[in-house]
Amino acid sequence: MPGVSVRDVDAQKFIEAYAAFLKRQGKLPVPGWVDTSMDWFYVRAAAVARHVYLRKSVGVGRLRKAHGGQKNRGSCPSHHVDASGSVDRKVMQALEKIGVLEEGLKGGRRISQQGQRDLDRIAQTTVEEEEEEEEDDE
Repeated sequence: MPGVSVRDVDAQKFIEAYAAFLKRQGKLPVPGWVDTSMDWFYVRAAAVARHVYLRKSVGVGRLRKAHGGQKNRGSCPSHHVDASGSVDRKVMQALEKIGVLEEGLKGGRRISQQGQRDLDRIAQTTVEEEEEEEEDDE
């Protein structure tokens, strides 16, 4: 199936596949404060890479809003609260070091050619695995 991109793949399956790829590759620099027994940093990196791939340019502020959640204010109505900027910043810096992201022209980060090639390749393998699973079910 030629011409498969990240847009053609289910987000959950792609993020799981790309996180496994990043962990297997071992090139992603993980900060010292990250608990390495859990794979959450790789999952966040995969989610950030997919988020930047789908948009032209993304900054830390946009990722904070995307990864934020609801604040429980007791009897008052809940409100949206942005996520921590430190985690998203460190993830973007790590992805930039391995060449997946690069600085955008007007600020923020954008996907590099190498990063786009890697993500499309992972998307291709994910689609092929889905097709194999469908054939096995029949």
